[in-house]
Amino acid sequence: MRIAQVANFVGSTSGGLRRVVDQLGRGYTRAGHERLLIVPGAQDSVERSESGAVVTIASPATSGGYRMVVDLRKVFQVLNRFGPTSVEVSDKWTMTAAGVWAKRHGVGSVLLSHARLDDQASMFLDMEVSGQVHALNRRLAKIYDRVVVTTHYSAGEWLSTAAELVVQPLGVDLDVFTPGDGPRDGGSRLRLIYSGRLSRDKSSQLAVATAVELDHRGQDVQLDVFGSGPALDELRTMAGDAPVFFHGHIDSRQSLADAYRASDIALSACPVETFGLTVLEALACGTPVVTANRGGARELVDASCAEWDFPDPVFLAEAVRRLARRIRRDRAGLRQAARSRAEAYPWADAVAGMVRVHEAVSTR
Repeated sequence: MRIAQVANFVGSTSGGLRRVVDQLGRGYTRAGHERLLIVPGAQDSVERSESGAVVTIASPATSGGYRMVVDLRKVFQVLNRFGPTSVEVSDKWTMTAAGVWAKRHGVGSVLLSHARLDDQASMFLDMEVSGQVHALNRRLAKIYDRVVVTTHYSAGEWLSTAAELVVQPLGVDLDVFTPGDGPRDGGSRLRLIYSGRLSRDKSSQLAVATAVELDHRGQDVQLDVFGSGPALDELRTMAGDAPVFFHGHIDSRQSLADAYRASDIALSACPVETFGLTVLEALACGTPVVTANRGGARELVDASCAEWDFPDPVFLAEAVRRLARRIRRDRAGLRQAARSRAEAYPWADAVAGMVRVHEAVSTR
């Protein structure tokens, strides 16, 4: 097969989306398929590697340090030259034309739906938009041969459409994210970690507000925040003089794994998260997780390795305290359970599932 991946909003500081397209792309080529990736960038370029070609299309900058392809004719030109047997699109809003191109040319098409727009947009805009999102999804369902979602939660917005829906979880790099020797001795201080984009849609404010709540209660706690984004100034103000430390974007996955291993608990409390790669990375390092009681991330954890509660700082602080008590009783057991949970999500399984999807829609 010749698989063309198309994605917008993928940059040097991108988190989950970049990891997904890279991991899947490498998996496709290892499985013997030809892979092409089309992404936005500062200037036009073509890079070839063992994982296939990466075509960068010069695109204007948008908010948050991202770029967005606006000249879709260039996308069509690249697709015409490559002659894919299937196209995998990782954007609902701005890359729909790539799915239309595939339909017009008799090429198989897959939408990898990374965001649950009805809940996410409603939270971000503070208004109900499910009707508009469902109308969009009904249209997309007619364009794409398959719609792939990563959790049952993210499948929810497609249930009223005619989409050929596939639930395929993503994975985690179990060789990079490993337990190691566990957290360094930090005395009585409880070390928390948040890793992800600093933006309202990722609910990064919940992690900071939870640490502030714990500090106000007299808990000896420290939150290390890894990531960048438009909410940084707001989060600094929110943190005040609480022991919250902002380390910026961390590019090295090994360094990120070290940070997880040095922490007692990972916070990932976004209630509209459709998957939660950072949850799996923390678990793979043996670090238990506190998450919201709803959303995709909740599906990745169980009672052996996590606590969850309402996405509110007061309730999440209680979840942290419950998990901290469990850590004091049996740290080694929790770390082992966390690692075992992550081992259920190897990237090889995700790649194999996506290959089956592309085989089902591929033109020969």
